[in-house]
Amino acid sequence: MNKEINDFHINNILKEMSDKDYQGYLLADFSNIKYISNYMPTSFAFCVLKENPVIYASKMDMEIANKTSTIEVKEFESFSEMIAELKGEIKNLAIEPSLEYSTYEKFRDDFRIASEIFINKQRAIKTSDEIAKIDKATGIAQKAFVDLDILSLRESKSFENTSAYELGRLMREYGGEGESFDTILVSGSATSLPHAVPQPKVIDDIILVDWGAKYEGYCSDNTRTMVCSEKQHEIFDIVKESHDKAIKAIKPGIKCCEIDKVARDIISEYGYGDKYIHSTGHSLGLDIHETPSFSAKDETIIEKGMVITVEPGIYLEGDFGVRLEDTVAIDNKARILGNLPAIIE
Repeated sequence: MNKEINDFHINNILKEMSDKDYQGYLLADFSNIKYISNYMPTSFAFCVLKENPVIYASKMDMEIANKTSTIEVKEFESFSEMIAELKGEIKNLAIEPSLEYSTYEKFRDDFRIASEIFINKQRAIKTSDEIAKIDKATGIAQKAFVDLDILSLRESKSFENTSAYELGRLMREYGGEGESFDTILVSGSATSLPHAVPQPKVIDDIILVDWGAKYEGYCSDNTRTMVCSEKQHEIFDIVKESHDKAIKAIKPGIKCCEIDKVARDIISEYGYGDKYIHSTGHSLGLDIHETPSFSAKDETIIEKGMVITVEPGIYLEGDFGVRLEDTVAIDNKARILGNLPAIIE
């Protein structure tokens, strides 16, 4: 991300800070620091957004920080020195909700502190550059999936864990920096566990794969389920109907929880409401889980520029589960990223 885009994000956040009379905003989350500066810490670092933003980086990170950061970098010497520098400019200090309590304790005696989500709100709306990177990550992940040829792995009696590893290897070969998260490639009754872990066992009949690639720091996320029996096909069709109608309902101006209701109502109408045991989707970007989400409690208004997954599922405990997931970029309506078919045959 270039300096112009970083400055755009910073200026938007500074305006919100000014409206609430904050002179500074303390960031320690690595992804938030990268979002603001293009520098991804490898050790601890603190970014203070203020009229003249600054990053305090550890000594071991100074070289990479100086090469990549679009804002000023100083070497972190001690909390006392850092605080002494900031006290002359800042009285009211905003912090991230995720800031560690031990860090908060270092600052609480010298500033009036409150938790704010300025950066979360900014990150929720992606620029065209960010969407292009998520789109590229999606293309890399989907090409790897197609070339892995999941169904042939079942025929060749391949193992879940080694197949998951191979999918990750292919994503790297095709230009990904790595996996967005630990790949889920499981089969048989393990598919009824939404976050199952691949095992050193031969791939069974029904197969569920939840995977994603990272490209220039940005994540992708897809899930596909390959079904066999008549009952599995029946459940798949219900999940697909829920998935398709939820995506069709997405548009700016309505609440995120309304999309969750669309997906959930369809599954409930077929009698499987209690088998749909997670929310309908989550935003992604530099992190695989960002805000907002398509969940029953999230009343965030959908806006253009949001990028959110849609992933309804039905899980029959001890038997099997089906999930279908795509990531959508929202303009006047939702656009599915990538071109992978829902049905893998």
